[in-house]
Amino acid sequence: MSTNGKRLFIARHGETVFNSVARMQGQQAVHTPLTRTGFLQADAMGRALAPWFEGQPVPTLWSSTAGRALQTLAIVAEHVGADWHQTRADDRLQEIDVGDWSERTYADIHAEIGPFVDPDVGLFTVRPPNGEWYDEIAHRLSDWLAEATAKPGDAIVLMHGISARVLRGVLLGLPVDPMFGAPIAPSLPQGSMVMIRDGKEEIVTLGEGALERA
Repeated sequence: MSTNGKRLFIARHGETVFNSVARMQGQQAVHTPLTRTGFLQADAMGRALAPWFEGQPVPTLWSSTAGRALQTLAIVAEHVGADWHQTRADDRLQEIDVGDWSERTYADIHAEIGPFVDPDVGLFTVRPPNGEWYDEIAHRLSDWLAEATAKPGDAIVLMHGISARVLRGVLLGLPVDPMFGAPIAPSLPQGSMVMIRDGKEEIVTLGEGALERA
């Protein structure tokens, strides 16, 4: 997908207290704070990003409205001289809605309903009760992309593990996965950031954290 020549730097928020114990956040648990590891991940992403903006205009800042994404972006933005107060916080960048699973641990849900995560791709194989599915994420992100790519200049986009995989899939023009109903990019460790421009992806930094959990 064309980004009109602009660079989109896409990252997931740093580790939170929920991530550290494999507890689901989704859209309901919106203000789960970063752990010390999460702060270190955010700082590492910012340091890796800084050289990409030497001598370049300050990027537009986009973020999910969740506190964990905004908190991560505040640290990243310092490294590129961007004003966090100018962040465009947007609900369309939120994580998958896990509905009734919110604030429950993966272990508890597994004990109740059996395996519900595909071990090869790390995605739900069961729709969260009262939650959403991957095609719905793709729809809201495509709506956001139409607005974001119309604006001039590069952008930093701070969001979430699963929703970022869908966004990357859309931007890279990947085929729709028949099991999940949306194009989904491969998983990256927490603390990773990518740059996508006009359908091509480059790694800015590859983190050492766990793979995505909602």
